Amino acid sequence: MTTTAPAPAAVSPAAAPAGAPGRDRRTRRRGLAPGKRLPASRIIGPALFAALWALASAAGQLDPGAIPAPWTVLRTAGHLWTDGTLPTDVLTSLRRAAYGFALGLTAGVTLALAAGLSRVGEALIDGTVQLNRAIPTLGLIPLFILWLGIGETFKIAIIAIVVYIPIYLNLHAALSGIDHRYVELAEVQGLSRLRFVRQIVVPGALPGFFVGLRLGVTGSWLSLVVLEQINATSGLGYLMFQAQNYGQTDVILVGLLIYGVFGLVSDTAVRLVERRVLSWRRTLSN
Repeated sequence: MTTTAPAPAAVSPAAAPAGAPGRDRRTRRRGLAPGKRLPASRIIGPALFAALWALASAAGQLDPGAIPAPWTVLRTAGHLWTDGTLPTDVLTSLRRAAYGFALGLTAGVTLALAAGLSRVGEALIDGTVQLNRAIPTLGLIPLFILWLGIGETFKIAIIAIVVYIPIYLNLHAALSGIDHRYVELAEVQGLSRLRFVRQIVVPGALPGFFVGLRLGVTGSWLSLVVLEQINATSGLGYLMFQAQNYGQTDVILVGLLIYGVFGLVSDTAVRLVERRVLSWRRTLSN
């Protein structure tokens, strides 16, 4: 007579010993994520940099003629704002950046959609854009001055070129990277061209678009620094150029800090919009 040994009782996760491999694996897996987002995390780094700058200035470790103290820069900014110089220059720079960014955004999105959704469009557009990307944009300044004159038009055109290239590249890459199985599924479901774009193309391309948008926003400010020092009578770049001629380091730092604040604020705004629009995604940044 044979007897059958009873099957071992299943051990629940709660009853498993503390050193069980399964539990350790789960614990390690939970620890791989970066964790909860810190409050005001975007300003912790700049605040730490400002604190170190202030400490070094107070301790006499920095030459005031080369790197003025933070309070000196803030006092200079207050004087420039009071006498009306800074508001005028800030508004001028914002207007130039906004016009150039709007043109670059429109061109980048239009060209990327045409090249990403059509083989003919890709053949006509992508090679030209890649050629344009290989040419230093700021090297086009002399040619654009001859074409458009030395006024505001060439500045806005250069900013638009700097903006549209990263938007095009990232959006086109996102469109090209959409899984072909989704296209086949849309064909099987009989989706129209409009519904295909709305339900498949747009959700698949939005992450890449926002990456390009962030790079484009930053590029608009970077190009503006150089362009406003060429035959300009106002703007932050012009203010810094004049300060260079008179050795006013504090004024130059005021301009650089304002450019930095503009870049940080605009990038943060794009990130907030991206988080809202792509709230359906579960990523490490959530």
